[in-house]
Amino acid sequence: MELQFRNICKSFGEKRVLREVSFTAEGGKAFGLLGRNGAGKTTSIRILMNVFPADSGEVLLDGEPIRREIRTFGYLPEERGLYPKKKVLEQLTYFAELKGMARKDAIRAVDGWLERLGMADCRNKRLDTLSKGNQQKIQLITALAHDPPIIILDEPFSGLDPVNARLLKDVVREEIARGKIVLFSSHQMNYIEEFCDSIAILNGGKVVLSGNLQKIKRAYPRDRLTVRSRQCGEICALLGERCTPDGPDGLLIRLDSPDDKPEVMRTLTERFDLDELRVFEPSLNDIFVSCATEKA
Repeated sequence: MELQFRNICKSFGEKRVLREVSFTAEGGKAFGLLGRNGAGKTTSIRILMNVFPADSGEVLLDGEPIRREIRTFGYLPEERGLYPKKKVLEQLTYFAELKGMARKDAIRAVDGWLERLGMADCRNKRLDTLSKGNQQKIQLITALAHDPPIIILDEPFSGLDPVNARLLKDVVREEIARGKIVLFSSHQMNYIEEFCDSIAILNGGKVVLSGNLQKIKRAYPRDRLTVRSRQCGEICALLGERCTPDGPDGLLIRLDSPDDKPEVMRTLTERFDLDELRVFEPSLNDIFVSCATEKA
């Protein structure tokens, strides 16, 4: 399964919000759609879900114009929207029925997800009696109960404690393993880096960088080394201004050329007690800041 955004343009009045946006997300993998506030992420998601149409371009699923059937998408919005005074089972069943499920199937699916998320004892409780983290899990069930092939998660980890964040991670991995397309939109780069095979970074309504995340990282100049050692002082004495402190017991070593790596690494391993020595790769946060702050 493959989802393609192809040359999507969208304007509101004279304001151009999306300018020929293109990217591809594949089944069985997670895709990160990134950008600063106002970059065009939300507009892209709304076009995908047919909240409003694009001015031009097309959205394809497996090479064909996407049929936005009620069960195609599961959407976890950043702004949560459930009924605080209603009982959990009642409203989850209602939302599943809106997605085309028969009531009997909806109840079975909802009970299965409540059990999976450790919330079976909450099925007859009002939503506003639950903690914020548990309300977040209830919102997640609205996105998953109808078993959609495409799952869109907008800031999914916001407000979750470490235990619930780990549970959500497990659920997302299970959905990816089932061949679903999982599209993340988040400012929490550590989660995007953990899950996503590929990314697209929007800036000013344009895709300024896209592709496989590991290939993107390896495309950056490999002319720096990361070192962890209790002998950082001695290493600095040897290499001088090429060393920059990098946290406790850490150094970032700048090379004159990537070709110098073998010799410098051999020298370091022979002369010093090292806890870590590797070629430095930029984090997704480094890449995002670089792309999102450039003038589009």
